[in-house]
Amino acid sequence: MASEEELLIERLRKIEALFARTTHAGEKAAAATARERIRERLDLIEESEPPIEVRFSLPDPWARSLFLALVRRYGIHPYRYPGQRRSSVMIRVARSFLEDTLQPEFHELHRTLASHLHEVTQRIISQAIHADQGEAEEHAQKELGS
Repeated sequence: MASEEELLIERLRKIEALFARTTHAGEKAAAATARERIRERLDLIEESEPPIEVRFSLPDPWARSLFLALVRRYGIHPYRYPGQRRSSVMIRVARSFLEDTLQPEFHELHRTLASHLHEVTQRIISQAIHADQGEAEEHAQKELGS
């Protein structure tokens, strides 16, 4: 039986295969070549479309870590200018690759990871702290002096 972590990794690989536009998302070989297909597409795009500089603001450390790993995976070099906040990430990339591949893939990966992290956090809090994690009840405000 596959562990929860192994299932998550497989889901992330399927997302990558989807953005590589392969028809065999379930095959291990297709997942392994997905990154290369995306890199090849980026190289072709950059031959005809000049890269633009884009700034991303990613204050969430999980999202920033994911984004940095994703752009590096495709050979894109993230950077910051002196004085920029740690949450700022600059990249140079073709606009069509950014809009058609990088941003949608990042958002799908982020959504999947955030959902997984939320489920794990809820389970741990429930087991280690208290099972009731519901929102606080809403009460009418008391008037001053009463």
